[in-house]
Amino acid sequence: MPLSPGRGLLGLSLVLASVCAALKSAAQGNSATDALNVLLIVVDDLRPTLGCYEDKLVRSPNIDQLASRSILFQNAFAQQAVCAPSRVSFLTGRRPDTTRLYDFNSYWRVHAGNFSTIPQYFKENGYVTMSVGKVFHPGISSNHSDDSPYSWSIPPYHPSSEKYENTKTCRGQDGELHANLVCPVDVEDVPEGTLPDKQSTERAIYLLEKMKMSARPFFLAVGYHKPHIPFRYPKEFQKLYPLENITLAPDPQVPAGLPPVAYNPWMDIRQREDVQALNVSVPYGPIPADFQRKIRQSYFASVSYLDTQVGHLLSALDDLHLASSTIIAFTSDHGWSLGEHGEWAKYSNFDVTTRVPLMFYVPGRTALLPEAGEKLFPYIDPFDSISELMEPGRQAEEVVELVSLFPTLAGLAGLQVPPRCPVPSFHVELCREGQNLLKHFQLPDLEEDSDLRGNPRTTKLFFSATAPFYIPSSSG
Repeated sequence: MPLSPGRGLLGLSLVLASVCAALKSAAQGNSATDALNVLLIVVDDLRPTLGCYEDKLVRSPNIDQLASRSILFQNAFAQQAVCAPSRVSFLTGRRPDTTRLYDFNSYWRVHAGNFSTIPQYFKENGYVTMSVGKVFHPGISSNHSDDSPYSWSIPPYHPSSEKYENTKTCRGQDGELHANLVCPVDVEDVPEGTLPDKQSTERAIYLLEKMKMSARPFFLAVGYHKPHIPFRYPKEFQKLYPLENITLAPDPQVPAGLPPVAYNPWMDIRQREDVQALNVSVPYGPIPADFQRKIRQSYFASVSYLDTQVGHLLSALDDLHLASSTIIAFTSDHGWSLGEHGEWAKYSNFDVTTRVPLMFYVPGRTALLPEAGEKLFPYIDPFDSISELMEPGRQAEEVVELVSLFPTLAGLAGLQVPPRCPVPSFHVELCREGQNLLKHFQLPDLEEDSDLRGNPRTTKLFFSATAPFYIPSSSG
């Protein structure tokens, strides 16, 4: 149910007061006026099923456009294919062995060490830090607070409609509402008339508008829910993926001799009403081929829906003239098996669950700064016909890990790169276990060259040719 006008105005007033207080605090903490902002986009359960990763089926023109202006890492991997451990790991720059989190049931500051996080480090260096959507995993693993107040300057935002994600909002063929895995919806008919990722995009744009009015640098993390299950997305995106065009996984069989400990029986999707109706045997299934196609169709449709939200967010960044002063990092907490090895889940160490997209846009380095009136990230409709060829960005083939996010973002922003962690490091609040990826940006070693450390705009990135990919034409 929508908030009453009084409650809505009260909430807006509280947010405005928090932003103003954060800006005042930042002004006291950092005198730099040319620091680069940071926009960190974290997606839930997204494997590299994107056009920029040479997927020929999925339409992801806005993410592909970001990739064309970024350095893209072809072989990036999460530390663990579970939401909370992965997010805590890359946000602290420590591996799960150090955070002592392999599930959802502990808070690292209590059970491992008082480790600093990426947003905390930026906050301590004068940035206004803001969280929208699912950045930290909610619950015990982030102290039921998204690690506030350590990490964030203002209270983290969670969309009000996310509470309906696992409820009976999927209209079945019987006309009744169900809690299904495959759940294309008419957005006007769902509670509140919206979806969580739409709300997150709106709030992120609202915060960008507020930060536009300040000279202070910001760190904005935006966490999108889709394509996490259930596949609850606007039904029109199904049209992009006719079932007759959907193939099955190329390796759908459980590997012979696979140890049971290496297999996950995907119990979370078995709880959905449409999967329950299939009466699939435990633990190995299999799921009927026609329903496999429906799952894959809805995953791909969820990715295209996600792409539109990323597109609206980046287009707004452009419209606010912030694209030339904002680093953009795009990644996922882990992947998801779409029938490979007989799996329909994360929770494994197969590459389809641990490999993730990872790209960094750095203004003036990975792409030329825009000319007056030029847009770097114009919104592209995934429903437009594919005809335009986009020049590729730079790609790195080296195997990298998400624990590298911390030192890399710090270095790109011109901050002191945290030192490497000793072993053990439970007593050390600020250090990093990941490799610094700055060498891929053709940068001098910022840890050794103190003259460049405070000026992140003094070097250029040299581009290398890679295979092009196609995006929809804006002219239709």
